[in-house]
Amino acid sequence: MTDTLVPPAADTTDAAPKRLFIKTYGCQMNVYDSERMADVLRPLGYATTDTAEGADFVILNTCHIREKAAEKVYSELGKLREMKDDRAASGRGMTIAVAGCVAQAEGEEIMRRQPAVDLVVGPQAYHQLPELLTRTARARGERIGADFAPNDKFDALPTGRGGTGVTAFLTVQEGCDKFCTFCVVPYTRGAEWSRPVAAVLAEARELAARGVREVTLLGQNVNAYDGEGADGKPSSLARLVHALADIPGLDRIRYTTSHPNDMSDDLVAAHGELPQLMPYLHLPVQSGSDRLLRLMNRKHGRQKYFELIDRIREARPDIALSGDFIVGFPGETDRDFEDTMDLVRRVRYASAFSFLYSPRPGTPAATMGAQVPDAVARPRLHALQALLLEQQAAFNAAQGGRTFDVLFEKKGRQRNQAIGRSPYLQSVHVEDADHLIGQIVPVFIASGEQNSLTGQLPGEHKGY
Repeated sequence: MTDTLVPPAADTTDAAPKRLFIKTYGCQMNVYDSERMADVLRPLGYATTDTAEGADFVILNTCHIREKAAEKVYSELGKLREMKDDRAASGRGMTIAVAGCVAQAEGEEIMRRQPAVDLVVGPQAYHQLPELLTRTARARGERIGADFAPNDKFDALPTGRGGTGVTAFLTVQEGCDKFCTFCVVPYTRGAEWSRPVAAVLAEARELAARGVREVTLLGQNVNAYDGEGADGKPSSLARLVHALADIPGLDRIRYTTSHPNDMSDDLVAAHGELPQLMPYLHLPVQSGSDRLLRLMNRKHGRQKYFELIDRIREARPDIALSGDFIVGFPGETDRDFEDTMDLVRRVRYASAFSFLYSPRPGTPAATMGAQVPDAVARPRLHALQALLLEQQAAFNAAQGGRTFDVLFEKKGRQRNQAIGRSPYLQSVHVEDADHLIGQIVPVFIASGEQNSLTGQLPGEHKGY
């Protein structure tokens, strides 16, 4: 789980800005949602701050995927309640809201357990924040907004985006119809729904005009995208990416997260056709065991996954792959785990995420028998992570001696240092490059470490 702060936004009112603090848990879609929450609250005079202390409005934008997600939220709410009480004692107020997937799944329970919470807002209802906030300020009014209505949400959002930077997230699809037995997303985000192509392109053009050079298209199942096109017919993600590639200034396109069953032929082909589509693909498989994949309701087997990887690499030979793995799924045997290790060895990942299985309330897997004891699952996780880290280190080391374009994003810790993104999403540290932030520049890779690359600018490397 990661915590992300929304970048400060300029105040657009004449009055002194009220302070808004948003703490974001979990995935990139939550980061996008947090940015948009700041956008809808800006007309009310809220400017973001980087700390909860002294904030007038605090939002916890939650994720329900990881282990003990709700417990971490309640722990944070306990701290916020103390801050709220302190502010009340000095005659100042603090409004507390819980948003996101934990809010969707446990809204009534949150209000019961933590009376300091003023608002609970599901992921499809945060466009209602101004209205809910106004009601609360008047006598607390209706406090829970958690209905599924993604089209209403996007229609109600401001057309302009706040914040600055050369990279941005752009949600194009929400929800999931796959119903993997371990996953809460269909219950917290609802059924699959895709934004119309015109709406996505309009937001992307606005981002490009603001100086964004790279967008990451987001969706719980992003390659199932089927938004309405200009002809009134459903558009595939590949067609959307082709249209995005025509926007001037938008030089890089990524997308996440994908399902193997929705990796269509035209999307595979797009990786070989569009230089703007970066050679990095996150394609979760979760397990290498056919038996467990059936229990997970993944609707694909290991052989189908291998064949898909071969097709992708044929279209784009230099593509780097990332994935997700669950260890200790109910009923997992030593043989099942070895099948996962074998799959990892055969695919060779540039990076990957791996987690111990944890039961999510309301999911079929939570009631399955043969739950794997922690004493068995944890050593397996350590073995898998050691192999994945070995592959990541090897991939990074293999970049040494190469030259490729780097998009410089921000200043580094060292004086005059800048940090950029490689085509493979690695961080690249370059000295004397802080003047290049916002630009895409060829960089010689001097060395690759476990989690990043060290680069040199043209002219600094002998023989460049």
